[in-house]
Amino acid sequence: MKRREFVSWVGVSGVITALPATVTACGQQTSTSQAPAAPIALRTDGFEVTGTVAELEQKGQLLNEKMLLGKALVVRETENQFIAVDPTCNHAGCNVEWNADQAFVCPCHDSKFANDGKLLQGPATESLALYTVKIEGDQVLVKKG
Repeated sequence: MKRREFVSWVGVSGVITALPATVTACGQQTSTSQAPAAPIALRTDGFEVTGTVAELEQKGQLLNEKMLLGKALVVRETENQFIAVDPTCNHAGCNVEWNADQAFVCPCHDSKFANDGKLLQGPATESLALYTVKIEGDQVLVKKG
């Protein structure tokens, strides 16, 4: 065996030997973040916390996409009247938004829904699911149905 062949074999075997350690080191992830939050649970009455009244007042609407019941969009219709819907438009899966005309509008293709979630204008083909809303203390609660 010539010296050049020997050096090539040594180099290749060194790379092959180091490869598993390199892959393992790159695959390990150390986390400095906090422990995951406790799982969300439904209350015994079936309501789930969506957010706070302060958040709703500040933003004009309250969107929570991490609920057990799915997504919920809560808006204030009048001083003491709140509306909550599943904001997912069935046409393309976009989240609807509450507008000044007191209607839900899909920003993707302009489907329009009444304040009770009923379909007013396509291309969507189904109404939005309506949730029950109540305020308890500073919490905004929603429940399917």
